[in-house]
Formats: sequence, structure tokens, C-alpha cells
Amino acid sequence: MAVNASSAVPMNPVDIASHGPVIPVIVIDCVADALPLAEALLAGGVKVLEVTLRTAAGLPAIEAIARNLPEAVVGVGTVLNADDARRASEAGARFAVSPGYTFEVGSACKRLDLPLLPGVATSSEIMAALADGFSFLKFFPAEAAGAIPLLKAWASPFGQVSFCPTGGITQATAPHYLALPNVRCVGGSWLTPADAVRAGDWARITQLARAAQGLRGGS
Repeated sequence: MAVNASSAVPMNPVDIASHGPVIPVIVIDCVADALPLAEALLAGGVKVLEVTLRTAAGLPAIEAIARNLPEAVVGVGTVLNADDARRASEAGARFAVSPGYTFEVGSACKRLDLPLLPGVATSSEIMAALADGFSFLKFFPAEAAGAIPLLKAWASPFGQVSFCPTGGITQATAPHYLALPNVRCVGGSWLTPADAVRAGDWARITQLARAAQGLRGGS
């Protein structure tokens, strides 16, 4: 049964970054892992959770977390089209993240009152997102697309834009990104290692979450 996402208080997209410096990028293969994984992250102080649509378990996992852990701010990642946004909103997602930006995705999220963190990798994509009213953007894939030097280069022409770099970022490199004035937070998959999830090593995930919350910057 779908969760009515409209019952949640609408968020400003920037609010996504207000809960901590790292947003975990979560890939779930087994729906049964969703709740213990989310609980482990919450125990480590990580409240904002991006569950991707890279697997068939993604939407049911979002619904399980939204229904059972209202203290979590669960969002959907890998939103590629309007239908992805609609289904995720119905499942209870409170924000959406896309790997790139299209007018279709932006418009759909606005209609759904679903805060969107759109992905960009070029100046033209930033300009398109800005034209549609988005100024807090996901820089993806950060390491492959230009990393810190590109973010520094964008700071002058796009002074009104802030970023959440994602893609290839590690616990070791995250502080370098977070030190930049135009970076509010980073996204990372290192908080939920696949081997830890498979083993049900929730204590390790809590430890990684706690360490991530201790990183400087981002909010």
C-alpha cells in the first residue's frame, strides 16, 4: 500500500543538507535489509537517507522506511523520469535526487511538491537547472567530472549555486570537498558497504555513520 507523501511537511531542497555533512547513497538488494540498515544509520546520527532506484528493492525499501521510521528523512535516488518521481512520492519519499537534469524531471517534482536535488556535470546543465529555479545541485560524477578544481572554477560564475558532490568520494576525500564554500554536503556510498550489508554488520554501519557526522563542513 502506498504511503501518502503529501502528509509530510514539504522541505526546502536546502533542508536536505541541514542534517549533516554526508548523505548516504544506498543501494538495497533485499527489502528485508531496509529497516535494520536505516536504523543503523539513524543510530550513528545520519537522518537523511537516499535510497536509489538501481534495484527492484528500491521502492519497497523506501516505503518500508517511510512507514516505520518517520524520524528518517528518506529520499529517492536515480530518478530518471516523471514516472520515477511519481512512484517514489507515492512510496513516501520526501525528496528526489537525479543523476542529471531534465525539464521533465524538474516539472514533475514541482507538481508533486517533491524537493529535487538535480544532477549536473557541466556549466550548461547548471544554467538549465538555474533557469528552472534550482540552485542547490548535485555534482555528479564528482571525481570523474572534474572534482574539486571544477567546483572552484564554478564558484565565480555561479556564485548563487551550492552543491552536493557525489560519485567517487570517500571518507578520506570528503573533508576536502566540504571545505569549499560552495559545497553544503557530499553524497557517499562508503557509509553502507555492500559486504557489511550482506553480513548484517549493522554495528559497522553505525560506526561509519557516526564518523561521517564528525566530518567538518557541509551545513
